Amino acid sequence: MNSDITTLIQTFSAENISTERKEVLLPLITYIRDKQSTGETIRLNFICTHNSRRSHLSQIWAQTMAYHFGFKNVFCYSGGTEATAMFPKIAETLANQGFDILNLSETSNPVYAVKYAPNEQAIICFSKEYNHAFNPSGNYAAIVTCNSADEACPIVFGAEARFPVKYDDPKAFDGTDEMDAKYAERSLQVGEEMWYVFRQV
Repeated sequence: MNSDITTLIQTFSAENISTERKEVLLPLITYIRDKQSTGETIRLNFICTHNSRRSHLSQIWAQTMAYHFGFKNVFCYSGGTEATAMFPKIAETLANQGFDILNLSETSNPVYAVKYAPNEQAIICFSKEYNHAFNPSGNYAAIVTCNSADEACPIVFGAEARFPVKYDDPKAFDGTDEMDAKYAERSLQVGEEMWYVFRQV
């Protein structure tokens, strides 16, 4: 694990997570625990409307926490109800928190390689619809990270389970003096909650 990420994880605590949020996370914990107990592959697809901010943060932190706790059968993905682009501030925020970020393409929908540990496979991130060929077509859990996607996708095709785990959109602070702080805050919230999920498993 990258040393800065390890240092960050050491600051995480279950006491920082409200009882209400723990209740929101419990169905996801139960799903992963049940899969783990039978030795099944665990596929988690984090879905937000544009696959630009919250779904990427969730995918990256969930994969990082699966590695941190030694789960080798967990594979994390992200997608949207439409494709746009991973917002550059997400890459910048994650880099500031210890992830290695490599921009693989300079297009309108750039592709990023995100590494949390030197010898582990990079997470490939770009904006895509949740049912894009890059993602699993079935036998996965859909974790819906925003209200819009939750309302737009009452049924997520191919998912065997669906869990709403919604986060406030840091986009609300784009172009303001609070932008950097709010993106960092949201990333840490997602990281701490994914840490809690895998710790409980």
